[in-house]
Amino acid sequence: MNTLVWVVLPYACLAVFVAGHVWRWRHDQFGWTTHTSQLLESRLLRLGSPMFHLGAFGVIGGHAMGLLVPASLTETLGIPEHLYHQVAVWGGTVTGIVMVAGLALLIARRFVSGRVRRVTTRMDKVLYVFLAAMVVLGMTATVGENLLGSGYDYRETIAVWFRGVFWFQPHTELMTGAPLVYQLHAIGGFLFLALWPFTRLVHVWSAPLAYLWRPYVVYRARRGPVPAGPPAPAVVRDAARPAAR
Repeated sequence: MNTLVWVVLPYACLAVFVAGHVWRWRHDQFGWTTHTSQLLESRLLRLGSPMFHLGAFGVIGGHAMGLLVPASLTETLGIPEHLYHQVAVWGGTVTGIVMVAGLALLIARRFVSGRVRRVTTRMDKVLYVFLAAMVVLGMTATVGENLLGSGYDYRETIAVWFRGVFWFQPHTELMTGAPLVYQLHAIGGFLFLALWPFTRLVHVWSAPLAYLWRPYVVYRARRGPVPAGPPAPAVVRDAARPAAR
């Protein structure tokens, strides 16, 4: 069972992540977009989207630092473990709260606005459920285990297992003793990677850096007289007939 969960499942999800992106690019390039609904509702989007994205960048950066940077490296750089722990916990708490607030606004927007709700696809709903579950598990681990609880040193277990997956040396025994919330968060993270290629999240690989600070949509008012529209079909038909003598 441990091999299935901590070895087979991660590699299967990574394979779907890679193959899914290749398939999506080859067969659905027109769908490789954010599917923005700003024209349908902009007030909540203006509030929720920046908060969610800024919080997500902070959370991703914290995960990368915690999972990919070994404790031996921070010790070599002269960073005390207590200082690292305080920065990780409080930084993760603040960015997590910002992300939760932004995600809550984006989800509420899907219910409050009827026009946005009608264009929400089934995959959008699945994506929001996964995002909400991942955020709840992550905040429970950060706040419940480390901020309010006795703490858990994931750098000596989960981080080592995570790096081992990419080195093809996953140590499953390191995950069996981890708290349940960390185990569920790790499983959910890989399942989320498998879901990624089939959602609107694919746009992150194509978004330019200017996307972070540009306006959502730039509107310009038309100046001068409004051009006449195309003539009606009856007018065109009558003009083409020879004049009666």
